[in-house]
Amino acid sequence: MTDDWRNDRIGSALRGENPTVLRRLAAGFAVIGDVQFLPGYSVLLVDDPAVQRLSELARGKRLAFLSDMERLGEAVERACKRLDPAFRRVNLEILGNADPFLHAHVWPRFDWEPADLVRRPVWLYPRERWSDERYALGPQHDALREVIGEELDGLAS
Repeated sequence: MTDDWRNDRIGSALRGENPTVLRRLAAGFAVIGDVQFLPGYSVLLVDDPAVQRLSELARGKRLAFLSDMERLGEAVERACKRLDPAFRRVNLEILGNADPFLHAHVWPRFDWEPADLVRRPVWLYPRERWSDERYALGPQHDALREVIGEELDGLAS
C-alpha cells in the first residue's frame, strides 16, 4: 500500500484504505498516530472531510464526536496503564491549526518523559521527535494497536 492515504486521511478511512484506523466510531475514526514518541498517541478523525470545526456539526453529531473523543481517551489511558507502569495521564486536544478537518489528539503522558517536558504541552517536544524514524508507526506497534482496539471494544458496551 502506498502512502496516498496520508493526503486524504478521512476519505481513505471511509474507503477502508487508511492503515492507521483502529476502529470506526459513532462520529469518526479512531486512528493511531503516525509518530509514537509517546506510545499510544492516537487521533479521532471526524467522518466527514468537509467538516472543519466542531461547531459545523449538528448538535447530535457534535455530542457523538465529543463522546468518541472521550472513549478514545479512556481506551488509550487503559491501554497505556496495562503496558507501561510509568503512565501518568492522557491529554485531549482539539486544535485545528494545521489540518483543515476536525480532529482530536489523544496524547498519553509518562513519568519517563524529560523533566523539562513532562508537564508541558506535547507540541514543545523538539521537531526531530516528529520526524525521527525511530518513532515512526510500524509493526513494532502492533501489540499497542491491539490493546487500544480491545479497550475501545470494551468501552462500546
